[in-house]
Amino acid sequence: MARRTPSTWPEEQAPAEALTCALCGRETPVLTQHHLMPISQGRRKGIKIQDLPSVGFCAACHNYVHTTFSNSELAGFYGTLEALQEHEGVQKFVAWVKKQPMSKSVKVK
Repeated sequence: MARRTPSTWPEEQAPAEALTCALCGRETPVLTQHHLMPISQGRRKGIKIQDLPSVGFCAACHNYVHTTFSNSELAGFYGTLEALQEHEGVQKFVAWVKKQPMSKSVKVK
């Protein structure tokens, strides 16, 4: 009779819960952490990284925000989620990106 050895197969994991992007509201399996005050600006003010306010964005929204705004603009004018959502360019992008499937790779110019 053969010896019974423990299985080397990985245990089945439950599918990951869908997370929701704070900017566009799309469900995504992975969110990136967007610091509402950029880390470089927070360090200048003496704020520890773990104390900086942050929200979860999908990759497309995170890329758009950092392509569109400089760190000083993000720290000065767009330091809250509401301020970002009120910007006309962000509103247009969010309206467009909501129509895109999560499987589509979104390029930001």
